[in-house]
Amino acid sequence: MLSRISQAVCAASLICLVILIYYFSLIRTVDPRPPDLRFPPPCPPSGDPLPLRVYMYDLPRRFNLGMLDRSEAAADDGGRRFPPWPQNSGLKRQHSVEYWMMASLLPDGGVETATVTKDGREAVRVADPEAAEAFFVPFFSSLSFNTHGHNMTDPETEVDRQLQVDLLKILSDSKYYQRSGGRDHVIPVHHPNAFRFLREQINSSILVVADFGRCPKNVSFLSKDVVAPYVHVVDSFMDDNNANPFESRPTLLFFRGRTVRKDEGIVRAKLVSVLMGYDDVHYEESHANGEGIKASSEGMRSSKFCLHPAGDTPSSCRLFDAIVSHCVPVIVSDRIELPFEDEIDYRDFSLFFSIKEALQPGFMVGQLRKVEKEKWIKMWTRLKEVSHHFEFQYPLKRGDAVNMIWRQVRHKLPSVNLAVHRSGRLKIPDWWNR
Repeated sequence: MLSRISQAVCAASLICLVILIYYFSLIRTVDPRPPDLRFPPPCPPSGDPLPLRVYMYDLPRRFNLGMLDRSEAAADDGGRRFPPWPQNSGLKRQHSVEYWMMASLLPDGGVETATVTKDGREAVRVADPEAAEAFFVPFFSSLSFNTHGHNMTDPETEVDRQLQVDLLKILSDSKYYQRSGGRDHVIPVHHPNAFRFLREQINSSILVVADFGRCPKNVSFLSKDVVAPYVHVVDSFMDDNNANPFESRPTLLFFRGRTVRKDEGIVRAKLVSVLMGYDDVHYEESHANGEGIKASSEGMRSSKFCLHPAGDTPSSCRLFDAIVSHCVPVIVSDRIELPFEDEIDYRDFSLFFSIKEALQPGFMVGQLRKVEKEKWIKMWTRLKEVSHHFEFQYPLKRGDAVNMIWRQVRHKLPSVNLAVHRSGRLKIPDWWNR
């Protein structure tokens, strides 16, 4: 009797074991997550993203193009032709970023639609502000400073101040400026003295700056604003294809420029004594006139390294002249911020020294002499690869300076939208600082 019971128990256990094995085999083949939580297969790249949709304010010509030809300044309702940048503009060209940004939104003299463009433009103008992701304010604030008097006591300076007052009135009356508090508005203020009278009143907007040397921290800072390169004044080195580039550049270190500067730029005067006595170091005081620019171009093209000490602010045009001359920049500045640094690693083609290191006799030149030929050629090659990112041109080309600036604007917009949405619902806007 017991034997039969044992056999029955064994048979039942065997059946249960078979059922369990079958059950576990089923659940291993079934994804227990709901279908909408399963990880999708990786998507193939979809190509170029759609360009940034930008609405450009239609300002009277006295705010922008009228300054290129001041006889046209009053012709606000005249023709809409887009004039070329003047050939004899001198150093004004350095801070002409505002002009090239405006030109980029008028590729055919009219309004574009937000479609993928063959020339790789990062931004297109839209006619409907409701369709815009960003708003461009085409006020030539740098040119206004350079055109309407540098001296604060010069009566012509009043024109610059009045333009700023009038512009703020236009913006304050705009429902789109009011809607975001100006946060999604892009305003070029590239010259250190651009918008000098009322800059604090546009501190919520995305400012396009050269650096932060003369900007109060409550007005301009890296997380909000876009650092743009200077427009280089020397010609680009287009046929730099020497088979022996290291040997063809006999000068070790080159500098031509103003040696008397203010603020951090006082390092330039101190470097005179530090760099004396070297046969292969060229350090010379000069002015940016036609002959001086030509001599600088020739010197950069025949030098391995080009010195970039701070000017009146941490940056200067000289860095970008060196880049397009394929002369490895030697940057001396304790507080410099560089354009497009989230996409470009300047260490691949530049060397950096603090002011203290640069003023130590023999240190900087000694470090440059230690750079081996293979490393220098690698940096020179990288310069040739990235130099197109620092070209301002019309029509635009893929990846050029203006396209890179618009791409930087796009990078700022998520935090802009966060601030706009968040401030719209907070009952105590500044609770975080309390």
